[in-house]
Amino acid sequence: MVKPIAVGVLLVVLAVATTGRAQKPEAPVSQANPLLKEWTTPFGVPPFQDIKPGHFLPAFNVALDEQRKEVERIAASVDAPTFANTLEPLENSGVLLGKVRAVFQNLSSAETNEALQAINREVAPMLSAIADDIRMNPHLFARVKGVWEQRERLGLTGPQRKLLDDTYKEFVRNGAHLDAGGQSRLRAINTELSSLGVAFDENYLHDTNVYRLVIERRQDLAGLPPGIVEAAADAAKAANLPGKWVFGLQSPSIWPFLSYADGRDWRRQILAAYTSRCDHGDQWDNKKNAARQAALRLERSQLLGYKTFADFTLEEVMAKTPAAVYDLLNRLWAPAREMAVLEAAALQEMGAKDHAGFKLEPSDWRYYTEKVRKSRYKLDEEALRPYFSLDRVRDGAFAVANKLYGVTLTRRTDLPVYHPEVTTFEVKDRDGSHLGVLYADFYPRPGKNAGAWSDMFRPQWVMAGRDIRPIATMVCNFPRPVGGAPSQIGLEDVRTLFHEFGHALHTLLSRVQYRSLNNVPTDFVELPSQIMEDWALEPEVLKLYATHFKTGQPIPATLVEKIRKSETFNQGFITVEYLAAALLDMDWHTLATAGEQDAVAFDKASMEKIRLLPEIVVRYRSPYFSHVFGEGGSYAAGYYSYIWSEVLDKDAFEAFKEKGLFDQPTARAFRVLLEKGGSEEAMALYKAFRGKEPSVEPLLKARGLK
Repeated sequence: MVKPIAVGVLLVVLAVATTGRAQKPEAPVSQANPLLKEWTTPFGVPPFQDIKPGHFLPAFNVALDEQRKEVERIAASVDAPTFANTLEPLENSGVLLGKVRAVFQNLSSAETNEALQAINREVAPMLSAIADDIRMNPHLFARVKGVWEQRERLGLTGPQRKLLDDTYKEFVRNGAHLDAGGQSRLRAINTELSSLGVAFDENYLHDTNVYRLVIERRQDLAGLPPGIVEAAADAAKAANLPGKWVFGLQSPSIWPFLSYADGRDWRRQILAAYTSRCDHGDQWDNKKNAARQAALRLERSQLLGYKTFADFTLEEVMAKTPAAVYDLLNRLWAPAREMAVLEAAALQEMGAKDHAGFKLEPSDWRYYTEKVRKSRYKLDEEALRPYFSLDRVRDGAFAVANKLYGVTLTRRTDLPVYHPEVTTFEVKDRDGSHLGVLYADFYPRPGKNAGAWSDMFRPQWVMAGRDIRPIATMVCNFPRPVGGAPSQIGLEDVRTLFHEFGHALHTLLSRVQYRSLNNVPTDFVELPSQIMEDWALEPEVLKLYATHFKTGQPIPATLVEKIRKSETFNQGFITVEYLAAALLDMDWHTLATAGEQDAVAFDKASMEKIRLLPEIVVRYRSPYFSHVFGEGGSYAAGYYSYIWSEVLDKDAFEAFKEKGLFDQPTARAFRVLLEKGGSEEAMALYKAFRGKEPSVEPLLKARGLK
């Protein structure tokens, strides 16, 4: 998942939060606010050791005031509007605000606390207001429109034309043409949506972190691998429950438990806790929040002249229309469901050997999948973990980038970090020139969101002739080291690491002229990440990193062959649970009639419509579907993007398989695609690389759906 920081003048201020007042800092904030000073750290990374929660609100106030003044100067100009006196200064405004917000946004995701959450509640309405002030400023819009109307005769470069078109559309799509009444209502909707998004995420974080499954008897741990048991014992000690074992809803805990714990009732209990998050009718409940967001998005879209929110959103991405999205999802749904039915039958047969009268349930799926995997392919995923020590896998991903693009990543121990577990790397190009900095954050913590994502503390762009290089992040939640051994991760974790590193590479290789052109369509943004996954388990790549953490011996060829043979195993389940969530998202956002839905009834009806197997739970129910209803809602009417991008990635990877995994002309051509960001239309970039539009056939083959 990518969490791109909005970097253009119209987007940089689009932070969100809940209503309320920020808590006053316990101690006076130094007048020398580090967020407002020039950072003299190596590469200009944030001086985390100096930044305290109390610095943020004063810094936001100063930065907001600075951008208002910058924008007002542009709007008040009496000179005829030109690209140079309107678009460029507009694009270059808000640099300080972007700097402050980037630090705040990243800490709010990876290292939050009550103080930051309270500040977010106060700052978000201010940020929402200035965004609307800019986009609904009639004098500013008149100048932008004046340049846009001359676009054919200005002799603009490709990136200049793209920036002009994007900026003009950003104004129009955010109310510049509405009358005063319409703009007033749009402002109110935007403010409420921002509040709802952060409230949703706060509730989601609470319900994910508060749950603990406490096991007191060792016999109840039957089936669990020793490393998982030891990690649970460490978690219990941290919770002041020595001698017991604690499992939670974070990925390194729940998924191994569901895969290996023999205790069926325990599996039922933890999965029920996972799938009922934010659905308890208490202060952390998100059902009404999700329904309200969907209703407001519809109202907002219709106010702007669109039938549905999906029509509004998809107009600016590769898919273009809801019909195109549904067409792809439905094309995949039928064969995926058919495969899942066959998988369910195999699991039912295996379970019936263990229990008389057995009937497969959702909490059984992963457990019996592992049993069938062992039986059918003689592959035990736990046997793979010793070959996938986290640092080695990370270095393997770095090695792939080196072999493809010539880049090197060198560990730095002198850069400030926001948590002691975070590691930093300087990234250099083939010629030794500096490309950027990467922050890697791999372990779960109470103040850290679940899942995995990539973000940035600074984007790349050119300002005053200077190429400003990016500071990227990759954030994951992998098992911690236990018993003196390094962290050992599973197959899915390996893919996740390569995935998020792919996003980070996209950031680090950027060569765009303008900050806004770092932004790419949602259904294109997963291409650079998902194609990196394709290298992860290739035999040629496994040789680079898959060595036993104790013996140093490479992964045996027999294990590699078992991995290869099992690649399409369980793809029915994987595809169905994902597609169900993508279809749920689209169903919410193709609503065309105003009114707030009953979220539980809506989810139920959506799943009944597609005949979701009762043995499979949709990947995200609405109360914890943070991709769609969380802060920013960046994947609203866009969760389909992963599979859309996978069509691109599987087709693109075919080019490497045809010519060689590390074929340099192919790698150079793909690097150009990465470097250009949003400087050109996404399909034009793809066709320039591949020479044709993508085919869905490689995806169908890769998932075993054909």
